[in-house]
Amino acid sequence: MNMWNQLFGIQRTRERLLEQSSPGALRDYYAEPFPELKTNIKQAPFVALDFETTGLDIKNDHIVSVGSVEIINLGIKLNTAKHEIIKTALDMPQDSTVIHQITDDMVLHGTDIKDAFDKLLASLTGRVLIAHHAKIELGFLNKICLDLYQQNFVIPTVDTRQLAERQLKREQVVLKENSLRLFELRNRYKLPAYKAHNALSDAMSTAELFLVLVAELYPNLNCRIKDLVLKK
Repeated sequence: MNMWNQLFGIQRTRERLLEQSSPGALRDYYAEPFPELKTNIKQAPFVALDFETTGLDIKNDHIVSVGSVEIINLGIKLNTAKHEIIKTALDMPQDSTVIHQITDDMVLHGTDIKDAFDKLLASLTGRVLIAHHAKIELGFLNKICLDLYQQNFVIPTVDTRQLAERQLKREQVVLKENSLRLFELRNRYKLPAYKAHNALSDAMSTAELFLVLVAELYPNLNCRIKDLVLKK
């Protein structure tokens, strides 16, 4: 998909995928134009998203929970916060259960992934995605869309990790191994400590970090979506 985005732009890529998509949630998602990249961020609709997974191997690991919250007019809309445990009959690896506290019983009684993704795509429609180290979320989004809808997934995306790297380099900070982790960045910018490895709290953490970084990078907030979106 990166190649198509670079050749034709993300809106034309969306139009091409719309033509190729079968009726259903993904086609409905592509039927709505993406926000124009020239839109000022004060008018742009964003969704902060986080997945908890059994690991980072997109081919073999799977999503166990989804958390999201919308940002409208640069304000976090708490009434849009969503969190779902994803149903699976697969045994949960012990090491991942220790990290995110999601057990076999919880995923056994969770939401069917098709139902969860139908709702997730509706919440992403016409919006810009925000994620921390976004290639993980984008990778799993694409894999699941291929599995469920037989089509690739694209969305304009802001990576808070990439924004933080820009700002820290501007501050001439020497980046260490963990400098760009979500927890470390929240610490640096004096944001409150939340429980890590919960999809909803991590989505909220990402949304708050996004607002701080935008204010640091553009104090007058005079920037457009294109100034923030993920650079391939």
